[in-house]
Amino acid sequence: MFLGMGPLELVLIVVVILVIFGPKNLPKIGSALGKTVKNVREGMEDGKDEKIEEGSPVHAHDEEDVEVVEDDDDADAPEDADEPVFCSKCGTKNAADADFCSKCGAKLPSSK
Repeated sequence: MFLGMGPLELVLIVVVILVIFGPKNLPKIGSALGKTVKNVREGMEDGKDEKIEEGSPVHAHDEEDVEVVEDDDDADAPEDADEPVFCSKCGTKNAADADFCSKCGAKLPSSK
């Protein structure tokens, strides 16, 4: 039994879905449903990451994902147009002429 339903009820639901959407549209519906579930999971993980950044201590298993960026004391030097731009949200290195992060899609600071 699945959610209190027997096999006959499940077959009836599948038949109704086939009649409503048609067999050609079922793969599209399945794909859209899968993408939705994936986005919801990623959103839930992002919420956990934000809570960790707000004040929770970093655990040993979280340190693997932390990227260490060294300061070269070149903060006063002007940025060269060929230098990569780092995302302020996720820290990913992007091309100098990129407007959005290639990993998270966040807007990058303009180098102009």
